[in-house]
Amino acid sequence: MDFAIRPYVEADRPAVIAALVALQEHERAIHDTRLPGGGGTEIYFDKLLSELAANEGGLFVAEHNGRFAGLVAGFVEAYDVVLETSDSCLFGYCSDIYVDPEFRGSGLAQTLLDVLERHLAARAPISRFRVNVLAVNRVACRAYERGGFVPYEVMYERIVRRD
Repeated sequence: MDFAIRPYVEADRPAVIAALVALQEHERAIHDTRLPGGGGTEIYFDKLLSELAANEGGLFVAEHNGRFAGLVAGFVEAYDVVLETSDSCLFGYCSDIYVDPEFRGSGLAQTLLDVLERHLAARAPISRFRVNVLAVNRVACRAYERGGFVPYEVMYERIVRRD
């Protein structure tokens, strides 16, 4: 499938809000900490736009034949943790990714992540790119569950690819 991926423009707002509501509802169906999508989504989106502007971020929209197909958003995260390496304390972070159900399994999600990673790497000296997800490493999950833990979020990372 052919996708056009481009930076967000204000005319995309209704489609992006609808996607964020759908994402929230999906997560709500698999974990009880998520609130219903809807009212708070526009507040969240406005806050996200501010976060992107303040932290070298990007928001990209994917289209297929002129139709909204997905989005990805993220920014550069920096913090000072004495017990972590400096490259771990400055990283690209994918805050949101959504692919319309019609396009799942097409490779679009990976393409969106690659676009965001390149965007962030061009703006900051990052060597790591991370994303949180309500999914678990099954081996680690079993170990944690034996200890009384329940799954919540796992942060994945990969080394930034340089062309």
